[in-house]
Order: sequence, then C-alpha cells, then structure tokens
Amino acid sequence: MRIRFALLVALIFSVTPIVPSGAADRGDRFALVIGNSKYPDAEAPLKEPINDARDIGDELKRNGFNIELGENLTGDAMRRAFARLYSRIKPGSVALIFFSGFGVQSNRQSFMIPVDAQIWTEADVRRDGFSLETVLGEISSRGAGVKIALVDASRRNPFERRFRSFSAGLAPVIAPNGTLVMYSAALSSVISDNGSDRSLFVQQLLKEMRAPELMAEETLNRTRIGVTRASRSEQVPWISSSLAEDFSFIPGTVARPSAPVIAALPQPAAPASGSSSPLPGQQASPAQVAVAPADNRPAVKNESSPALALADDPTIKSLTAKLADNPDDQNALYRRGQVYASKGAYDLAIKDFDGSLRLNAKDVEALKNRCWVRSVVGELKGALKDCNEALRLRPNFVDALDSRGLVNLKSGMTKNAIADFDAALKINPRLTSSLYGRGVAKKRNGAVAEGDLDITNAKAMDPNIAKEYADYGVH
Repeated sequence: MRIRFALLVALIFSVTPIVPSGAADRGDRFALVIGNSKYPDAEAPLKEPINDARDIGDELKRNGFNIELGENLTGDAMRRAFARLYSRIKPGSVALIFFSGFGVQSNRQSFMIPVDAQIWTEADVRRDGFSLETVLGEISSRGAGVKIALVDASRRNPFERRFRSFSAGLAPVIAPNGTLVMYSAALSSVISDNGSDRSLFVQQLLKEMRAPELMAEETLNRTRIGVTRASRSEQVPWISSSLAEDFSFIPGTVARPSAPVIAALPQPAAPASGSSSPLPGQQASPAQVAVAPADNRPAVKNESSPALALADDPTIKSLTAKLADNPDDQNALYRRGQVYASKGAYDLAIKDFDGSLRLNAKDVEALKNRCWVRSVVGELKGALKDCNEALRLRPNFVDALDSRGLVNLKSGMTKNAIADFDAALKINPRLTSSLYGRGVAKKRNGAVAEGDLDITNAKAMDPNIAKEYADYGVH
C-alpha cells in the first residue's frame, strides 16, 4: 500500500550527484547488473538473483542509468561485462555494479562467483572469482567519481564446505575514496534463503531507492534499518562509506540539512481513511513533517503555509524547471508526483501521475502509486481500476497487491482484502503493511484471534505500523 518508488553478491557503484551541472546529470551513469542463479554445484537454482537483478535494473533505468543486464554469467562472460563497463567510464562518471549470486571470502577479500566456477580449494576462489576490491580499484582508476557497492552475497554456498568447516560470509572492503559499500548482512556472517523469489535486502533497498529527497547514504541507512526490523535483527546489513559529496539515486535531488523541518500541506477535504502506509522511506502520514529522529521516522507536525511548503522545496523546484523545458518529461512528472504525495499534496500528485500515464499508459509504478494516492483521498473506484491494471501488466506485483488490499479494506470488501494481503505475503512474508492490514481485515471478517495474531506479529516487526494505519483512519 505504500507508494514504493519502483545479491549472494550484489554490487552497486552509483548514485546520482546532486550538483545540476555534474556528470550524472549529463547522463554519465553506467550500471552493470548481474544475477547468477544456476550454479551446477548447488542443489537447486537460487530463487532470488534473477528477479532481484531485473527489479534493480528496471529501477536504475528509471533513474537514467545506462544499464547492461547479465543473467547466469560464466567467468568469461563476467570478464567481458566488466571490461565493457570499464571502457565506458569517463572522468567523473558514476558507475554501478549489481551482482546477485554466490560470494566467497578468501584472504580477507570478497569474491563474486560465476556460474561455471570450479572451486575445490581456497586457491580456486581467487582463480575463478572476481574480487570486489579489484573491481572497485579498476573502476576508480578509470576516473569514476562515485563508486557504490551493494553486496548481497552472504548466503551459504556449496563451495566452502569443500575446504573449510564453516561459511565465512564476506570480508570488509579496502576501497578507494568516493566509494559507498553495503553488504546485505554483517561481516563474516551468512543468512538463510527466505524462500521468497525476492530477497529481503533488495525489497527494502528498492523501497528506499524510490523514496524522494534522500541522499545515497541515507537510502542505505534506511535500508539497513528496514532489513534489521523486518528480520527481527536476524539480518543486519553492513555499510562502509568514503563518499566526500552528496549523491542521490534520484536525479535532481538536493542535499538537505541533517534534521530538516519541512512544512506539509494540510489534509485534503476527503478523509484519508485507511491507506496502509506512506511513501517509501517515510513511516508516518504524508501530511506529517519530519524533524527526523534517529530511525528516520517523521515525528512532528507543522501546519505552516502550503504555498511555502511547495515554494521552498528544492526537489519540486528542480523537477518543475525540467518540466518547463520539456512538459513531456515523463520521469520528471512521475518523480514530482511522488514528492507531492509525500507532502500530502494529493491532488497535485494525482495530476502528475495522470500526466506520466498519458505519456506511458503501461507504467506500472505510476499506476500503483496513483492507486495508493486515490485510496488516500477516497477515490476507491479509480484506485481499484489502477491497481487492477498494474497487476494485469505485472502479475504478482507485490506493491500493487498490497495497495489493492488497502483499497478493498477501505471499501468493506474484507474477503478480497485478505486475499490480496495473503498473495502479497506469499511473495514477501515480511511485508509488515500487508501483515497488519490482513490482521485488521480478519478481525472485521470475524476471525478475531487470527487477526490479533497478525497484528501482534506486525507490531513486533515494526512498532509504528499501527500508527501508520491510524494516520489514515484504519484502526
């Protein structure tokens, strides 16, 4: 229901510089996205890497990255893919690599493993694997201004048992300046597969990448918090940064003070009765304002002038300037709609999503987001139509299922709401908004004990989830 802005080893070397005249705004953003799942030495193909790689690739394309997507790459194919990335980098470029597959630590370095690796001894890891430090060093030597590595390689793998009695996880990275590194789990630790077709780490990362007005380090910090909470501290990502400048995954984002106070628009006349949750990365009502506490959750309301709130917002200014130059800039319309929605300017958000969908009627993210905003303002028929279309275009789209569950809950269609939340939780068992929403729907449908259990479990994963629902009139 939230508007969500749509790795064994996963590397990401890029975020967008905030300076309008910087390389990223000139289009010098390059990404190599790799998902390796079919390892002959494993008992079965991994469920997550291909889907995770495709989802990350789609999001990066939306943010203006030049993408190369590789699936189930052999050692030779990975070597060629890295070489192509190196050749494209110019001084000041942003470079991104996402690798999802098996990773092995050797000699205090982390190695990405291709699908045809023949590993029987520790020396074989260094022969067949690709060192994260080596890749970062090569990218830096080509002049990349920002290097970001997001690594989800902390799975138990079939190789280490051949030469050691335990899985060593990943090692800390000695990286060049201007590098941001994130592992999906703590150093030297491993995590079990969650049985889903998407990893918890990538699900949380995508949610935060889609949130407006976040710098890269904040995006990753909020990802870490989200994964830690959703896993009940069983999985705690690790972050290391040597970035010297502010960067954002979303083009045109302007760096803000560390504890901003941003005036918000008042609620619209139509009651916001029951949207499950706000924009990704925001845990309270979009009409609330944030003097952000340590966990990045908005906490303080500010009833200042709506006109001032919009006029002073640098992200809206930047996107509006882009639209003045090109009114048919679909990405700018979509992004501005996200920001408007995050500030409670629902009518303006809907208008921008309308414009985005006029230019691309099959934009499932815009459909899902408009569904959510319409549900907030009570346009339930239109919201249901949007979510249905999003799910027609992308079956099993978890965010659209989550949002449609909200629409059905607000419409009194509790059985349909339960079915949608069930489907969302089957894809992502740790989706707190669906778990809580299902609990409310079950209680309304007469299954009080089952509903209370869902609600209790959701609160244990996210103590603020009840307040999020209450902010939208769902109790």
